[in-house]
Amino acid sequence: MKKALFIDRDGIVNKKIPNDYVKNIEEFSFQDEILPILQWGKSRDYLLILITNQQGIGKGIMSESDLQTIHNHMNSILLDRIRLCFDDIYFCPDLAESRSYRRKPNPGMLLEAIEKWNINPKQSWMIGDSISDAKAGNLSGTRTILVGNYSAEQVPEADFIIPDLKEALSILEQ
Repeated sequence: MKKALFIDRDGIVNKKIPNDYVKNIEEFSFQDEILPILQWGKSRDYLLILITNQQGIGKGIMSESDLQTIHNHMNSILLDRIRLCFDDIYFCPDLAESRSYRRKPNPGMLLEAIEKWNINPKQSWMIGDSISDAKAGNLSGTRTILVGNYSAEQVPEADFIIPDLKEALSILEQ
């Protein structure tokens, strides 16, 4: 079985836009701290799989084509900068109120990837910056790293809570 780093996009791979969505490549700005994490994962035979809620599509703010352009741009920059890119990308365009099984905090996207790629969730990680990321990772059986100002009482589903993405690599290396 394979192992994977499941990685949230907004707030982990790229900078979040407060109260808005990344709608085009001009608004997409990498978090530099993610690059060594991706390199570490690839050098240790982890699949790199992006798992992202994108309700901006469901709200009609952007299209699936816009999202594909952003993801192509993201992978192109990764190839240029660190000679690797995501092995697969899963996104859910559904609105939060839909309670879609694919939309985080539900584990649908992770479970689809686990089945498609024959991934052992116990050897895999979900890295995200929202409670829904930790919940989805936990429900799918992966270990979870939650980045942000949270407490263990707030998010018991998180295996590790760190204030900054820079600390994720030391957890993965343990």
